[in-house]
Amino acid sequence: MNRKVVLIIASFLAVSAIVTAIVAGGRHESIAPTEEEKVFRLNDTLTNEMSDIPALEGLDRKIRTYLRKWHMKGASLAITRGDSLVYAKGYGWADEENGIEMSPRNILRMASVSKLITAAGIMVLHDRGDLNIQDTVFGPSGILNDSIFNSLIKDRNYHKITVEHLMRHQGGFRRDPLFSSRDVKHQLRLDHAPEAEDFYRVVLNRRLKFAPGSWQSYSNFGYLLLSQIIEKVSGMPYEDFIRNEVLRPAGCYDMHIAGTYYEDRRDNEVRYYTHEGDGKYIEEYTDSGIMVERCYGGNNIPLLSGAGAWCGSPAEIARFVASIDGRPEVPDIITPESVELMTGYYDKDTFSLGWNDTHPAKGWSRSGTLSGTTALVKLFPDGECWVFISNTSTWKGPRQAKYTDALFRQCRELFSDKLPCRNLFE
Repeated sequence: MNRKVVLIIASFLAVSAIVTAIVAGGRHESIAPTEEEKVFRLNDTLTNEMSDIPALEGLDRKIRTYLRKWHMKGASLAITRGDSLVYAKGYGWADEENGIEMSPRNILRMASVSKLITAAGIMVLHDRGDLNIQDTVFGPSGILNDSIFNSLIKDRNYHKITVEHLMRHQGGFRRDPLFSSRDVKHQLRLDHAPEAEDFYRVVLNRRLKFAPGSWQSYSNFGYLLLSQIIEKVSGMPYEDFIRNEVLRPAGCYDMHIAGTYYEDRRDNEVRYYTHEGDGKYIEEYTDSGIMVERCYGGNNIPLLSGAGAWCGSPAEIARFVASIDGRPEVPDIITPESVELMTGYYDKDTFSLGWNDTHPAKGWSRSGTLSGTTALVKLFPDGECWVFISNTSTWKGPRQAKYTDALFRQCRELFSDKLPCRNLFE
């Protein structure tokens, strides 16, 4: 074969390869996007600049003053009106050490705001007929009638505890040990950091403090049990059920069970900070003897599960609230009857289902506090919802929510009529 023929054949093969690559590339581009790719991901669309509104510069100053007063590194605020997102903005630092400013796309641990999500998950199962909130939790006819629970419980009053009792913190448990991992490890003489079953052992073999339903005592442990109930009834891991059957139907695609350490964070998750002073550094929850900053290793965050482990942006939390509030603008993921059950008000001494309080004249509120986190969700009677989360905990602890609530009321009086008429959810 002469050289000229070889060159012609080589040229033909090269052109064929180029054509094949182009066709393949075209085929690749024409592949239909998956449902995951089609969804509207709210956090990917929001920027601080979208809420740089001259008429609301005074609101920005109020928030920044609040951060300085309480020595908070950063915070994120979202406001809805009539289930429309009208404002979303970050303030201060998301991660000061790496020079990252807070933006509305950042996600933050929401602490006990997680309980609102868990309660909604229970109500989804209630609406489907898979459980009833009057169902008993323990005993032969209880939902959690597994051998581990039956072997631990000696006090037959446990058989009276209902799902609703857990949601209202009326179970009557003597201990709430989820933030006492080292104590539990020592008490049970474990050679490992406590797991959920170890907390069951510590709590359920004791007599109840009061008859179920006769009083209330705030209980993270009760919401750990609700997480287990969701797993048992749905046949799915708790996180999978909540993400697939609660959050995604609500239009929330960037909420996750948070990690314990800084290295566990998501790409758009903030850095957390604790206040200076005694207690900032403590021994690691594993009892390793290593001193850690309380917000990074002081507690096993994923173990908190439905009691306090979720992280997300205030904007997506506002979207979630819009899906369980009974208003018509955003379709609800639960029935009107379940909305009523969650928000029905009895008196100041009775917790609502998932919410802290649902006073008709004051609005619905849900707060959350964790080392490195201060959060408040407030849905006012006029339909305006404010969601604030800081990446810094203060020495006030759970009482910080009272000051954030006062900030909301002051800012609403001054700036509510200046909020724009738009919907960033769209």
